[in-house]
Amino acid sequence: MRRRSFLKGALAGPAGVMITQLAQPPKAKAEPANRRAKMPNILWICTDQQRYDTIHALGNEYIRTPNMDKLIETGMAFTHAHCQSTICTPSRGSFLTGRYPRPIRSCRNGNDRWDNAAPLITKTLADARYDCALAGKLHLSAAFGRIEKRPDDGYRVFHWSHHPTDSWPSGHAYEDWLNSQGTGHTELKDKYGYIPAKYHQTTWCTDRAIDFIKEKRTGPWLFSLNCFDPHPPLEPPKKYLDRFDIDSLPEPPFAVSDIEEQNRLKDVFFQSKCRPYKGREGKTLLAKYWAMIELIDENIGRLIETLEQTGQRQNTLIILTSDHGNMVGHHGLLAKGCRFYDGLVRVPLIFSMPGVVKQNVHNDVLAELVDIAPTLLELAGLPADDGMHGKSLLRQLTNPEDAGEHRPFVYSTYTNALAHGEKEKKSYGTMIRTRRYKLVNYHGHGTGELFDMKKDPGEFNNLWDDPDHQKVKMDLMIKSYDLTVRTTNVGTKITGRY
Repeated sequence: MRRRSFLKGALAGPAGVMITQLAQPPKAKAEPANRRAKMPNILWICTDQQRYDTIHALGNEYIRTPNMDKLIETGMAFTHAHCQSTICTPSRGSFLTGRYPRPIRSCRNGNDRWDNAAPLITKTLADARYDCALAGKLHLSAAFGRIEKRPDDGYRVFHWSHHPTDSWPSGHAYEDWLNSQGTGHTELKDKYGYIPAKYHQTTWCTDRAIDFIKEKRTGPWLFSLNCFDPHPPLEPPKKYLDRFDIDSLPEPPFAVSDIEEQNRLKDVFFQSKCRPYKGREGKTLLAKYWAMIELIDENIGRLIETLEQTGQRQNTLIILTSDHGNMVGHHGLLAKGCRFYDGLVRVPLIFSMPGVVKQNVHNDVLAELVDIAPTLLELAGLPADDGMHGKSLLRQLTNPEDAGEHRPFVYSTYTNALAHGEKEKKSYGTMIRTRRYKLVNYHGHGTGELFDMKKDPGEFNNLWDDPDHQKVKMDLMIKSYDLTVRTTNVGTKITGRY
């Protein structure tokens, strides 16, 4: 187990945390009646575009996240968790099925409907008598000015809210609620310049979760809390931004070489052009982003308190993760696109459940978000789905000292994920990352990136053309291509050394 330092990102040595032996999780082969008695509740919090380096307990000294820190103190943080796409729909489709985006035909934002190429884990749990609910985003299909078409998702309660504006037709639950309060998104923005915390979509999602948690029931439940924050526009409530001393903050990391590198990749789609975000501009950019995360953290505290007050904390697994990250000025970029820097592809992944998950552990094994679904199946005592590409993290969660290596490498793709018009750049990229090296191939452009993540954790020195690293590049290309081919068809299980 290792800690990472903020910004520099270098592995800093043993964490030195004390690990005590806790109770074991429910056995997967228990009889159905026993299994149902031991099935944990699941509170699954998925933020939108939250980077891995946004939590105080994981090394960010500038942000206040006492409740995320508490989840780590009472559980485990995977410090090297990677999403399977840097764009919303393919990432969400991937972790909700335990499968990579391409074989389930979930490759891009803007698809008309969810193809149902693989079952959603929420539907599988609902079929096993879980009472399932959602507040916030689903985003398995297009939601541009229309209410998203629901797939077979298993949710009994469905408070759908994509991005918070008042341009939606009736059926956008958050905007309908604002209207019931005698106000609206535009009205609040015109009055305050931002959405006050009590009217904020993150607060509203949390209120819906609290209502659901307090319901009387006899069986287990799952709640998906999918807030829109900290997705742009970066407009936190004023009191959260005012907590920051802007001048004392760092600037987003940037090197002169970034301009040349991003110019070399100018034909590979990204949502912004490269330029340095220096001085107060860059510092304010980070402060706004972190302020939104502090609002999320405050609401996580409300959820923990509700679980404790209702006597459900001991039997509830809390998961905190995000669909992908955000560049927020790092390398001179904003937002997202076809790139695979750590700020985009690495995300928080925290599990907390007293008596099951080892406490106060920073686990640095390589992990993927597709690993969440098989973990939930095993923890609930349900049969494994051999079509999943994910690998259960339960051994890591309960006995990390003896679990060994989880994955030899992690994998992520970008498949024409954001181009909607004929004139937009249709870009394709594949990333494979081992403990030491990260290889990115921008398909059709004859170029890519190779980073030594041990010597260059900030990803500023591209070794793609370096003659001393051609063997490393070729080895990773072969591994990446093999994995792509072997997981092309839905239902293909990764076996052997993969």
